[in-house]
Amino acid sequence: MADPSSYRPGEIPDSPGVYRFRDEHRRVIYVGKAKSLRQRLASYFQDIAGLHPRTATMVTTAASVEWTVVSTEVEALQLEYSWIKEYDPRFNVKYRDDKSYPSLAVTLNEEYPRVQVMRGPKKKGVRYFGPYGHAWAIRETVDLMLRVFPVRTCSAGVFKRSAQIGRPCLLGYIGKCSAPCVGRISPEDHRELAEEFCDFMAGRTGTYLSRLEKEMQAAAEEMEYEKAARLRDDIGALRRAMEKNAVVLADATDADLIAVAEDELEAAVQIFHVRGGRVRGQRGWVTDKVEAVDTAGLVEHALQQLYGEESGESVPKEVLVPVVPDDAAALGQWLAQRRGSQVSLRVPQRGDKKSLMETVHRNAQQSLALHKTKRAADLTTRSRALEEIAEALELDGAPLRIECFDISHLQGDDVVASMVVFEDGLARKSEYRRFQVKGRVGDTQVWHGEGQDDVRSMHEVVSRRFRRYLQEKLKTGEWAPEDGEPGGPEDDGRPKRFAYPPQLVVVDGGQPQVAAAKRALDELGIDDIAVCGLAKRLEEVWLPGEDDPVVLPRTSEGLYLLQRVRDEAHRFAIQYQRSKRGKRLKAGPLDEVPGLGESRRLALVKHFGSVKKLRQATIDQICEVPGIGRKTAETVAAALARAVPAGPAVNTATGEIIEDEAPAPAGTPSDRGTEQ
Repeated sequence: MADPSSYRPGEIPDSPGVYRFRDEHRRVIYVGKAKSLRQRLASYFQDIAGLHPRTATMVTTAASVEWTVVSTEVEALQLEYSWIKEYDPRFNVKYRDDKSYPSLAVTLNEEYPRVQVMRGPKKKGVRYFGPYGHAWAIRETVDLMLRVFPVRTCSAGVFKRSAQIGRPCLLGYIGKCSAPCVGRISPEDHRELAEEFCDFMAGRTGTYLSRLEKEMQAAAEEMEYEKAARLRDDIGALRRAMEKNAVVLADATDADLIAVAEDELEAAVQIFHVRGGRVRGQRGWVTDKVEAVDTAGLVEHALQQLYGEESGESVPKEVLVPVVPDDAAALGQWLAQRRGSQVSLRVPQRGDKKSLMETVHRNAQQSLALHKTKRAADLTTRSRALEEIAEALELDGAPLRIECFDISHLQGDDVVASMVVFEDGLARKSEYRRFQVKGRVGDTQVWHGEGQDDVRSMHEVVSRRFRRYLQEKLKTGEWAPEDGEPGGPEDDGRPKRFAYPPQLVVVDGGQPQVAAAKRALDELGIDDIAVCGLAKRLEEVWLPGEDDPVVLPRTSEGLYLLQRVRDEAHRFAIQYQRSKRGKRLKAGPLDEVPGLGESRRLALVKHFGSVKKLRQATIDQICEVPGIGRKTAETVAAALARAVPAGPAVNTATGEIIEDEAPAPAGTPSDRGTEQ
């Protein structure tokens, strides 16, 4: 591991440029660009503790840095893309297709252009349309189009053989190929036919259909009914081909829509290609976040990869993105150079384009979820993940049962916790549990508001869970399932209780939460269950009593499994917390206020954070909420003053008390939120 100060350069020019970090073997490990090389490179050589962990890893892996000065930011963008393609640096974000997407290709670089399905990198002189989700979708479209545009589709071998024997293939006999192999059409006419095919596929459909309709009407007037019928069938075939692509925007719209879904370690990009108002293609990429990059940076990398080797009409008039990159002006100039005319790079704000962008974003989220599911479903991968966790945490064996705890609240109110269970690396939802945090001191229940903190809550929840485990283990009979709670055996004979201990307890948090969970186990005399915590910000694994975290490699399957367990616990806690909040809003004292609708009730609670704080507010403070007049504020204050908690089981500030530990309902939806 190198010390960055050992290779820190002296005089750095204050001009645009591109820089390369190299390791001790002179391999390029990172390429970047900057408006000011001096300012950008200086940011890498500050105190390592102040750098993002991924950036710190890069600068300590590097052994030297060099740069090239350019004239403009556009030149820097072009050179950066070229160097990334040339050196393939390990610390640069590199997108990989989440599947192999086929495209419809027209080989305009040949004497007799050919229509075919192509995959892989694009070739110079070939016109591409798509990509499509399936190859059969291309073949169906081409089959309809060949009736009107009988362009060559055969391979070079078939074409050469037909020319030698002087007899075309079957498509030539049935009218779906103009048979240039036997000279039925000249090279110039065949090329014109291929260009018309490309124009139609590019979205210029209205003019061509209008021309065919006029020719059909003229043939009918001249009583050339066979010709008119053939033209009618041609028009029908073209319309059927067009119907395969849904109309999503105005007819003249040519745009690419790019959306990003991401988490701490990975990101998924989805692109919709809209031509002539219709979705002509879709593709997706996924990437590991190997460098410290935000959404704007991911968008910039996606634009470089998408258009780096494109030119002309492959670059649309509009590129719609979720976030405008920092170098938007330079990117706009770069795109304009590749297209040959102005390109609009912007974020859609309203209307059909914003709605379509939301659809693209949903596709990106589903793509990321599917990528993670495929990765988690592999038995070999799961086994390796459990082995890596055991090795990193120095466990005696692989943790076949992992339980993860997370705390969720809204500004101190409605404090709840979740427990999720993973066995053999897979979620076991029938054994999930939900906790309402009460804040027990001995046998006394103390109601907490915003003073309740995550550490005390974690200690309470872990204590309650393993106290039940000891009761089951000792068969004391002190605990039995409440009415309505499943307590009998499952199909495999295992009871749905707390009878089975995990090999590993994971908590969502860092040192304080881990210490609280370990203290809870020690107080109960449990010493055969390992504890660790996973901190969200840096994805570091914390162990009890350790001052430094365990840092698993970014590509570690063990880290991925721990992250997935933590995220599932967070999702389940958020769902429970939201349901409690909803009950509080629906069954609280505000419902008794005449003339106060749901929107204004929600506005009041959102403004003050809780009903408890609203009760403490003055009439003037209540009037500050938009839509609340003085008369309404007085009515609200009077209603809250009359409301008195009914007893220890119900609290108006926190909502109705339900069962402390309840099993997860079947078919729990995934609705992750941002609350703590």
